[in-house]
Amino acid sequence: MQISTRFSMAVHTLLVIGYFAPEQRATSTFIAKSVNANPVVIRRVLGQLKDAGLAEVEMGLGGATLARDAEQITLLDVYRAVESSEEHLFNFHEDPNPACPVGRNIHAALDGELDAAQAALENRLAQTTLADLLDRVGTLVAEQDV
Repeated sequence: MQISTRFSMAVHTLLVIGYFAPEQRATSTFIAKSVNANPVVIRRVLGQLKDAGLAEVEMGLGGATLARDAEQITLLDVYRAVESSEEHLFNFHEDPNPACPVGRNIHAALDGELDAAQAALENRLAQTTLADLLDRVGTLVAEQDV
């Protein structure tokens, strides 16, 4: 299963908020221009980020701000905020045939591998903070301005 675009959109959204704050009010319309998405989609993402305690959102023209310091927000936090409807990265097909030797044993053979892959993803995401990415964006912008 592929991770949905909600994850990259949520990271992009938080980066816009962090990069332009406090000089620019991060409204859904402003963020949507950077993400190149409909503001309604951004409002949904902001709602999920708000529910997860990663963003604060003021209705109307108030805009969004980070709810925590960028150093305290990991990519794993963002992943869990927007991919929460999916417990696992890999969904398993339903009802393998118990009369088949492969079908009967597929979970025992494969579940550990899938769990390990999920753990590796989550461990890697936990190592990167929003501050790390803001630094990376700042460096890239500075290199382009030279």
